[in-house]
Amino acid sequence: MDDKSEMIFGARAVIEAIQAGKEIDKILVKKDIQSDLSKELFAALKGTLIPVQRVPVERINRVTRKNHQGVIAFVSSVTYQKTEQLVPFLYEEGKNPFFVMLDGITDVRNFGAIARTCECAGVDAVIIPARGSVTVNADAVKTSAGALHTLPVCREQSLRTTLQYLKDSGFRIVAATEKGDYEYSKADYTGPLCIIMGAEDTGVSYDHLALCDEWVKIPMLGTIESLNVSVAAGILIYEAVKQRHTQE
Repeated sequence: MDDKSEMIFGARAVIEAIQAGKEIDKILVKKDIQSDLSKELFAALKGTLIPVQRVPVERINRVTRKNHQGVIAFVSSVTYQKTEQLVPFLYEEGKNPFFVMLDGITDVRNFGAIARTCECAGVDAVIIPARGSVTVNADAVKTSAGALHTLPVCREQSLRTTLQYLKDSGFRIVAATEKGDYEYSKADYTGPLCIIMGAEDTGVSYDHLALCDEWVKIPMLGTIESLNVSVAAGILIYEAVKQRHTQE
């Protein structure tokens, strides 16, 4: 359950938070809500990337007994950045950019562990989708050992559009997938790079795989079919670190 200290209750309070530019991960709205304030809320949400879930009031009541008026917002523990603003900045700084994209990963502990590895490895940013993805809450920050306080997180409306932008910006896109053409160590990680990891059950989506330059796999020598995604991410990230440091 999301940390209650990160919640905003009531339509008016949520509207004010949106208008103030507060970073919000998601909003729960009572499924049959109908009021002038709810119309004002949806108007305020236009043009934002904030996911809205229409849910039975019983679910909201399980989260809090406060006077929520059918609306709860979960405040993000981080300030999100935009990939299209970060890439030019990194190039101007003379850096060789290195991103990790997470496709459909919803477990906050896996996300926190990946973020911790990214920060330790010098990854420039983690990219997540605005919908169908992890909530960057207090649990994620704790699991990341505080890495999420310093590691940029880019939340994007469309990972497909973001992948195309990265390709157009000179990035090589490497996907970790059991459908990989060869072992992960044979891929080229030396230039501007984005490694994309998918959820353990569904993997990287076909739409996103179609935009990748390389599909790589980690050999499974035991009887279990796959690694935990945070472990798999760590293996690829540090292969990239090895290659990139050798190149220097």
